Amino acid sequence: MTDDSSGGRRTKVERVMDRYDLEEWGERLETEWVGDGTERTSLRDLATEFNQAVLRAAVRDAGTSVLDTDIDSLYRTLTNDDVSRSDAVRKRRELERTGVDIDDVQSDFVTHQTIYTYLTNVRDASLPEEDPEDRIERKKETVQRLAGRTQVITESTLEELGNAGEITDREYEVFVDVRTICGNCGADYPIADLLDQGGCDCDGADAV
Repeated sequence: MTDDSSGGRRTKVERVMDRYDLEEWGERLETEWVGDGTERTSLRDLATEFNQAVLRAAVRDAGTSVLDTDIDSLYRTLTNDDVSRSDAVRKRRELERTGVDIDDVQSDFVTHQTIYTYLTNVRDASLPEEDPEDRIERKKETVQRLAGRTQVITESTLEELGNAGEITDREYEVFVDVRTICGNCGADYPIADLLDQGGCDCDGADAV
């Protein structure tokens, strides 16, 4: 474990990185948050990535090998409120049987606020000034990515419930269409179109 050269109390991110041998994550978190010539990653997504790395390291240290896709699924099962309690309990017991102290591991998970404190206070990182057009494009991509994730989760849920006989087992198609309605004129826009054109072009003062 490295010494705290500042003599102050070390952040949780630093302590967790030391505990799970994740020191390389310091630079990775900063690079992904600031962007460094690439698309920026949100603090919430960084917290998820970091926590999955913690879980992966804990499973690895217990002598079990898992794929990244398995870690992603396992992390959602342990942290997502939409997952049934029975599934979460089953996964916890499986981990405990392999020697993973899941309560201990989950106590080492961090929040996006914790990541922000580490980046700004320890690494002295800050976000670069952003072109408004780049910001709109990035926000549009975020919404589209979340819509895609909602579609995937919904498809998986329907398949799981169909296989379990809890709903009729059919081939269901899922569509996620994020739309917005102007509160002034009532115009209906797909979110991407609204952002591309800079908002609704009605005259709010004259609209009914």
